[in-house]
Amino acid sequence: MAQLQKRILSSVPGTRLPSTRELVADFKASPVTVQKALQALSMQGLVESRPGVGTFVRSTTTARPADYGWQSAALGTPRTTLPPSSATMRVVSNEAISFHSAYPDRDLLPERLVQAALVRAARGDTALSRPPVAGLPELQAWFARELGAFTPTGVNPPTPSDVIVLPGSQSGLSSIFSSLVGAGQPLLIESPTYWGAILVARNVGVRLIPVPSGPDGPDPAVLARAFKESGARMFYAQPHYANPSGAQWSAQRAEQILEVVRNHGAFLIEDDWAHDFGINTSPVPLAARDDAGHVIYIRSLTKSVSPAIRIAAVIARGPARARILAARGAETIYVSGILQAAALDIVTQPGWNTHLRKLRQQLQARRDLLVSSVLEFVPQAQIENIPKGGLHLWLRLPDGTNLEELSNFCERSGVIIAAGNEWFPAEPSGSFVRLNFSGPNPGAYAEGMQVLGQALGCHAATTSK
Repeated sequence: MAQLQKRILSSVPGTRLPSTRELVADFKASPVTVQKALQALSMQGLVESRPGVGTFVRSTTTARPADYGWQSAALGTPRTTLPPSSATMRVVSNEAISFHSAYPDRDLLPERLVQAALVRAARGDTALSRPPVAGLPELQAWFARELGAFTPTGVNPPTPSDVIVLPGSQSGLSSIFSSLVGAGQPLLIESPTYWGAILVARNVGVRLIPVPSGPDGPDPAVLARAFKESGARMFYAQPHYANPSGAQWSAQRAEQILEVVRNHGAFLIEDDWAHDFGINTSPVPLAARDDAGHVIYIRSLTKSVSPAIRIAAVIARGPARARILAARGAETIYVSGILQAAALDIVTQPGWNTHLRKLRQQLQARRDLLVSSVLEFVPQAQIENIPKGGLHLWLRLPDGTNLEELSNFCERSGVIIAAGNEWFPAEPSGSFVRLNFSGPNPGAYAEGMQVLGQALGCHAATTSK
């Protein structure tokens, strides 16, 4: 068909093309092939159809250089310099061995459940109606039940009216930071932590106060001192399977931190992004222990269901919830009803729990394979924590490692890694890389770690000269 398109375009621009019947005879092609060729050229803007007149080869014009210089003067100096996106969002060739992505491989998603749910949602009422600003009541109830299942005796469980459905957790963080913290105000944040939270906070103009966090989470005494010295009233954290480190707080540490938050009359933003990715443990949200409104809980379904179904929820109580809802209404008005209906359909199917059990086994096998490959082929790296859940392995490299040169060396060898600098809200505490063990082609993990080990060896030899 490409040759046929080329011959059609060889006509003088602006001239009328022969009819389909004539093209079939001239080019000795089937009518279907000719029609497909013309349709493809039309979609590319190379031919145009004029009803009642015929089809013409579109005349080409030489575009003059665009001049947008006036915009710099009109916009003024930017408030802050923000990267266009994370290196983890890069799209690379299928031939590459990819460890950089933040999403699980397609083989780890409930593909059949997703496809069937989307078909049913498209046929339902949500395809033609506007959902409430806070979300479909049935989906609100599901999120409330999920968190309420962990609520101990004596604590009031959340209600559906405490839930606000979001078009992804990133959008929810933006609303929380803007409505509850505000530009110029301090926000305590774990270091290292999710790059997206750092990006959103800087975009809002929030002043970030890093709180060092290790394999067991932040030190409660250090957190208390940060609250006192900064005057902050908000702390963003990932108590379970933190991105990027994989850290998980113990029940004792969680209770200590929650007590610090209460003592300072503050809020904890609990990002439970990896709730569905437990491997050796099952996460118990801190929000289940709090009914006084100190914990603002975020739960996402995007990574565990499908990246095409960006659905999450924030659960908050009191005036905080009202302010977040007002911000959501101003930003997006409402979340797509079709996506909400599809997400609800998926997580209420009997096959959902079956999928999660299988997923736990698959993640454990992939994690263990990557850990063994690192230990064998990258002896220079230190694994500070073997995560009990999540999607990532966090490696500390020798001090002084040039991460840019290392990443470039690996990429030239067909291996894509994610340098760790972007997960720090201030200066990095060392040289790190984050490796996704839920990505495609686990059979290539050993090969990829061989390349990383060679890259580190070459780097060490270069720096020692």
